[in-house]
Amino acid sequence: MTIHLSPSYLSPGVSGHTALPARAGISLKPEHFRAIVETRPDVGFFEVHAENYLVDGGPYHHYLRRIRDDYPLSVHGVGMNIGGECELDIGHLERVARLLERYQPESFSEHLAWSSHGGVFLNDLLPLAYDQATLDRVCDHIDQVQNRLKRRILLENPSTYVEFEQATMTETDFIAAVIARSGCGLLLDVNNIYVTCTNHHLDPQAYLQSLPATSVGEIHLAGFAREQDAAGAPLLIDSHDAPVAEAVWTLYQTALEHCGAVPTLIERDGNIPPLPVLHAEAKQAEKLLQAQTENHA
Repeated sequence: MTIHLSPSYLSPGVSGHTALPARAGISLKPEHFRAIVETRPDVGFFEVHAENYLVDGGPYHHYLRRIRDDYPLSVHGVGMNIGGECELDIGHLERVARLLERYQPESFSEHLAWSSHGGVFLNDLLPLAYDQATLDRVCDHIDQVQNRLKRRILLENPSTYVEFEQATMTETDFIAAVIARSGCGLLLDVNNIYVTCTNHHLDPQAYLQSLPATSVGEIHLAGFAREQDAAGAPLLIDSHDAPVAEAVWTLYQTALEHCGAVPTLIERDGNIPPLPVLHAEAKQAEKLLQAQTENHA
């Protein structure tokens, strides 16, 4: 049975939006710790992966505490296994809860995916079969997470490379059903939309328009790698190791028209460039955010 959260459990904001500012943020990487502390760049917020901070001390926490004092913070989980067939790892959930209690981030998000089974962690974000049984399981897991964290979480739309024959719902219908039933919000990853739609020969504009706009609390932008499948067709990989592609920037503009000015992250996990390079991408996103705000003023 799905248990809906009381309003007191929801993080600040209305209509599914978080308290992050409607600005552009950057993934916080150790390569940039010193530069951020020393130069305090004009960045809307920083985002960290929860799993890098699930210990009590060390240099990561030293710098995160200093940076948190000056900037809004988003925490992005990659290991909750919300789509998994097994029960949630309560120890992992407790460690995440303690991290959020320690830093009080403006936003917490996780993935619509599974990453472990039978006690084995696979270090990947794997796709789901979109059917009623999966919907029930995902919603039950989200309820468990939200009730423990005492806040509304954002759920990220996935990048996928295979589809399941037994699926009875489209991905967008499934996501909308999860949001409606669990009360969670949506982390709209525009790069994931472009990757998924290219791989499955779908229209990314139509996919975007099918998602519930008022539930979007954060947007992610990232780069992808281009490969070919066994048939020679284009295969995009959500690699997070390259600049945001022009096609994704174009789709981002459509996303802003669909959702309004929503906090936007430049996500980079590999081939980390100097801080000014990522800052320049954030400034590009911020210009589009400002234009959207001005158009609706």
